[in-house]
Amino acid sequence: MSQEFFALAQELSAKGEPFASALVVKTEGSSAAKPGAKALISAQGELIWGWLGGGCVESITISTALKALKDGEPRLIEIDLTDELSGMPCGGKLWVFIEPVLPKPHLLIVGSGAIAESLSQLAQLLHFRVTVDDPHASPKRFSGCQLVTDDLDFSKLEITPYTFVVIATQHKSDHLAIKSALDKRARYIGLIASRTRAKIVLEYVRGYGFSEEELSVIRSPAGLDLRAKTPQEIALSILSEIVALRRGGTGAPLSTAVLTVAARADKRSPTAQD
Repeated sequence: MSQEFFALAQELSAKGEPFASALVVKTEGSSAAKPGAKALISAQGELIWGWLGGGCVESITISTALKALKDGEPRLIEIDLTDELSGMPCGGKLWVFIEPVLPKPHLLIVGSGAIAESLSQLAQLLHFRVTVDDPHASPKRFSGCQLVTDDLDFSKLEITPYTFVVIATQHKSDHLAIKSALDKRARYIGLIASRTRAKIVLEYVRGYGFSEEELSVIRSPAGLDLRAKTPQEIALSILSEIVALRRGGTGAPLSTAVLTVAARADKRSPTAQD
């Protein structure tokens, strides 16, 4: 049984399909599933392999697995089998460890200039899979990247919910690239442009009828405020923004966060006059 579990997990990983594994690590009292029981859960909320005891146990596990797939964080949950309200008055408890397995993050760069080259290099250091979509992209300049050089209308953009797109062409068809990325539900779209030019491009994109919620994934000017000047610094600011989005960070200085926590602790501490 474990061989089937690991074989299917490997197959899903090879296809780049997100899924979650669930493992019963401990039980107390009466429970149908025993320690070592395993299951695989798809990103659509389907239990695609294994058995955890059926009923509400699997329902709770699947619900938690979907949350784990959304934020990428594993979870250890306790399920009370003595709770009559849950429909599981079995007289025991079990603990299930849930681990999300997500595809390698994907950076899609549209463009081939100096910023694009720096982006590709930094992203690979951060273990992103990198695709460069531009007629002038070459293996010499974009070593280790997948290259697409015959996509003049942007119809071949390979995009999943785990794809971060950076538009680095700075030419008149940028709005078409953004439209394609929006149509395919990219997680992030960074447009490298001045504020004036970005405003013009986004007005074109709004003309396609996208909602403000759909447009909210577009960042332009792309990147965090590092006062970046060189192509390498601009690439760093953009990758920093992508990492912050991917990991749930704020982009604020860590020292500010530390000082805020310390200040809150001081307010709670008793003074000599208390």
